Amino acid sequence: MYLKYFSLFTLTILTLSCSSQKKTKLETSDKKPNVLIIFPDQLRRYSAGFWSEAPYKDFVKGKSDPVVTPNIDGLAKNGIVFTNAISNFPLCSPYRGMLMSGRYPEQNGIWNNCKIGRKHSLKDDISTIPDLFLEAGYNTSYFGKCHWLKNDPLFDKNGNYVGTTEAPGGHHVNKYDTYVPSDKRHGIEYFYQALKDEHFNPRIYSNDPDAIEGKKDGELHLPKMFSAKNEAEKIISYLHNKKYRDPNKPFCMIWSMNPPHNPWDDANTDMESLHEHYDTDKYPHIDKDLVVRKNADVTIANYARHYYANVTSADKYIGYVLEELKKTGELDNTIVIFSSDHGEMLGSHGLTGKNVVELESLAIPFIVHWPEGVDAGISDIIMSVPDVLPTVMGLAGIDKDIPNDIEGTNYASLLTAPSKSDLKKPEAALIMLGNSRGVQTNRYTFCVQENKKPWDNKKATSVASVFFYDNEKDPYQLHQILASEQPEVTDKLLTTLSELLKKTNDPWYQNKKYSDLIPYQ
Repeated sequence: MYLKYFSLFTLTILTLSCSSQKKTKLETSDKKPNVLIIFPDQLRRYSAGFWSEAPYKDFVKGKSDPVVTPNIDGLAKNGIVFTNAISNFPLCSPYRGMLMSGRYPEQNGIWNNCKIGRKHSLKDDISTIPDLFLEAGYNTSYFGKCHWLKNDPLFDKNGNYVGTTEAPGGHHVNKYDTYVPSDKRHGIEYFYQALKDEHFNPRIYSNDPDAIEGKKDGELHLPKMFSAKNEAEKIISYLHNKKYRDPNKPFCMIWSMNPPHNPWDDANTDMESLHEHYDTDKYPHIDKDLVVRKNADVTIANYARHYYANVTSADKYIGYVLEELKKTGELDNTIVIFSSDHGEMLGSHGLTGKNVVELESLAIPFIVHWPEGVDAGISDIIMSVPDVLPTVMGLAGIDKDIPNDIEGTNYASLLTAPSKSDLKKPEAALIMLGNSRGVQTNRYTFCVQENKKPWDNKKATSVASVFFYDNEKDPYQLHQILASEQPEVTDKLLTTLSELLKKTNDPWYQNKKYSDLIPYQ
């Protein structure tokens, strides 16, 4: 396992310094850095062990989960830990649209989870991370869950892709995510896709016949193996596969693993991990020792053992890949981005899942690990999802290739040479839900909520509530502050919201929605 620790005396809180020795090495090297973006599904920000340790615990809003994650901890302690990264739209498909494209939903095409009967789909005519890194001379690969494509009935009854709704087509392979055919892959050279929320029975499609027992691209493969383990093994094999990877080229790899996404039951949980770390010998009951956040209902969070077990299991298989990179000498010159698509409520506010404005749903981990390029530290940048594409391109030294229509911000200079950067940190990030718009600042979570559920197809007719949380005074968000209680703060947040809606070409701005409330300029 990759467990490399550093002295905390070298950690500079919030102000990250880049050593002259490290800079000289980067400037004189002809070798472009590799890129590895890892994001387990539904991993909330504070589900990692390092948050319980100094100095990180001082930046936790509330209390962190009692999870065992030695490999994520290693990334954190040797990388830059972001304390304010959020999922601007805390839902699987909208996140992936923003991550892949560096654009907000109106420009990338995804305003809801891709699902049977919905038209949301990543636009074909926009560039993505794999497109841009392929053009820059990288080998590109994708492993795991995609969930960015419109789900049409283009399969036969056995789950094989036939590309037509006419017989033998006319079937779906899954309710939500669907197979991504070669003309929809946006520059992905090596493709290994996993479908469906069954962690020990993933539906696999790949363009590598050797990885799927000789099957063709589009033919369903069932490895009957824990999905994170299966993907880790295929990644390690790919790293040594000269048929698909040129060893003289850097690689850009995206790994989207499904655990710890639900279901949370024995059949979909790494039970070895549960028995070792979270069973009744260590936690006799599911109570406040296991579900530690003060806003959580432990009766709702009755799946905590299973959730944590799959967090630890995901960490284990991440460790396998990191260790292989270390063995091959590639790790130190690989930009590892570790994050998640959204969080998990785990009983907080009496809820499970995501797709709400509260921090357990909104707050995500974000770590940049690159020993040859950045010094370890902590950053308070309010990182939005569309910022990932331009920032990783900036870190890789191909920022001149960032398209003009990318909406995210390149924060690379604040990470590699902050003392020389004149780039300002953002004061706020936009929050979007199916029934809400809002703003996240260093202190406040602000929300304008309509009179409908986030998933309702019907149109809202009015604003149901305007409120915010003061996360400094109320880290568990137990008290919603109504607009009338603090009008001056509310007015400032409404102004910020209007600016972000305009900047992102949001439909609320286009239609000047609720203009009696939101001061559109």
